[in-house]
Amino acid sequence: MTATDTSPAGQGYPSESVTAAERGSAYSVLSRQIKQAGLLDRRPGYYAAQIALLLALVAAGVTALVMIGDSWWQLLVAAYFAMLSTQLGFLGHDAGHRQIFRSARRNYRLGVLLANLGVGFSYGWWVDKHNRHHAHPNDEDKDPDIGAGALVFTERQAQASGRVAGVLYRYQAWTFFPLLLLEAVNLRVASVRYLLTRRDRGRIREGLLIALHVVAYLVAVFVVLPPGKALAFVAIHQALFGLYLGCSFAPNHKGMPPLSAADNADFLRRQVLTSRNVRGHWLTDFALGGLNYQIEHHLFPSMPRGNLRRAQRLVNEFCASQYVPYLETGLISSYAQALRHLDTIGRAASAT
Repeated sequence: MTATDTSPAGQGYPSESVTAAERGSAYSVLSRQIKQAGLLDRRPGYYAAQIALLLALVAAGVTALVMIGDSWWQLLVAAYFAMLSTQLGFLGHDAGHRQIFRSARRNYRLGVLLANLGVGFSYGWWVDKHNRHHAHPNDEDKDPDIGAGALVFTERQAQASGRVAGVLYRYQAWTFFPLLLLEAVNLRVASVRYLLTRRDRGRIREGLLIALHVVAYLVAVFVVLPPGKALAFVAIHQALFGLYLGCSFAPNHKGMPPLSAADNADFLRRQVLTSRNVRGHWLTDFALGGLNYQIEHHLFPSMPRGNLRRAQRLVNEFCASQYVPYLETGLISSYAQALRHLDTIGRAASAT
């Protein structure tokens, strides 16, 4: 495994040297350091620049769609829009964690506009699901991101899979990336199911915005392109959007240790031990929407994205002082680790 574990625990120091009292208060100590460094302060200028950049990129994409017209070169425009959809999703993610505005209402309104109108899935569904993930990372009973479905992530899920499903799971490491091509469809199906079960005014607003997105999107594509090219545009756009989005989230927790309430881990250890950072630079930060700083993000979800890089050194050093392993690895290595884990679990499922 190619990774960097810079903590004393990763160098063979005994974690049991830390007392229970120290463990219980560790996060509050780190939190004070982070607050004193001003890393939880809102950054309106940073997010204004982010929003302006995305609006300019969207305008450029729409212009390209109209100007290029009836041409197979539009498939490149579809790939470009896949990037835009994912970046809009990243910004919606930040709004969901209240990183952008102090006001919960303003964050909610922006999040709904970005997710429902901009991308076409339910912001309310995503916030509910994502909050449960943050509260119980890698807990197979409570984390919806590792629930058994098209893939299994834990040995217990593998043992309960059954003979027929076990044969399919045997090859899940090979099918992981192809399945991500369907992730955009999954987002929309899950959104519709969620909205149909709600009984409040919010579901009507969200449903109308999703419908407006779908109608405006399809009208624009089918007015500019003939049916065959239009269908190809939609297929490429949605498939690459799902792939890009899935590839951005996959390195974060897949293959990291599963934890449950029985493990009795404190907040600091629960968030750090189940998360993996991806090493990189400004381009990595942009491409992954800041999710490459997954450890810092899980410890301080409301921290503005632009502060995560600055927080990394403080968090890494603090984890070292507490003998908590801190995992940071390269992007390719993170995928390799996740796929090896899926392969191991898939083999266990096929053996049942």
